Amino acid sequence: MKTISQLESFDKPREKLLNKGVQHLKDYELVAIVLGSGIKGKDVIKLSKEIVKLFEDDFNSLDLQKLLSIHGLGVAKASQVISAVELSRRYLIKQNKKITDASDVYEELKKYRDKRQEYFLSLYLDGANHLCETRVITIGTLNQSLVHPREVFAPAIEQRCASIIVAHNHPSGVLIPSKEDIEVTKRLQESGKILGIELLDHLIFTKNGYVSLRDENYM
Repeated sequence: MKTISQLESFDKPREKLLNKGVQHLKDYELVAIVLGSGIKGKDVIKLSKEIVKLFEDDFNSLDLQKLLSIHGLGVAKASQVISAVELSRRYLIKQNKKITDASDVYEELKKYRDKRQEYFLSLYLDGANHLCETRVITIGTLNQSLVHPREVFAPAIEQRCASIIVAHNHPSGVLIPSKEDIEVTKRLQESGKILGIELLDHLIFTKNGYVSLRDENYM
């Protein structure tokens, strides 16, 4: 059973989160909410501060065994913390993914390779070519009326992206740009020049490979 002091220790960070928002919590307060309660002889705040000390010493190599080195911290609570850490690592890696060439784009879009309809997608990049977001623009046969520059560039403007890469799949398996593919590319390229957001490439891809319109000198 939790003591009154343990309940109060946990309630303070939780109340702060509800009233002020998560960004106002200190590191140990965030850990306290993850833990939920302290242990015998050590309230949740004291326990959280010990865990934060491990974060500060060497966050990158933190693992379950290092957490278990904290006196009194059991497997259940240590597992909660390391799971939260691993989740943050995975999303930080995802958010910092860098697109350096067409093969990186092809890898990013692997879940669309087997689609039976055409998916037109846009990848939004910051000034260092880190991927900000990948978004589906349209689903269906590619043409200029469906792929409007407004829909393609609006997210780039909202997120202040420096450049974009567009791509679409060919369910037929044929890696040859159509007349419509080339026309859409030129239209988006011109729009990007006006907006100051560069269109870096347009990929056509299938489950067996891809073709870059920039590499093929269509851009």
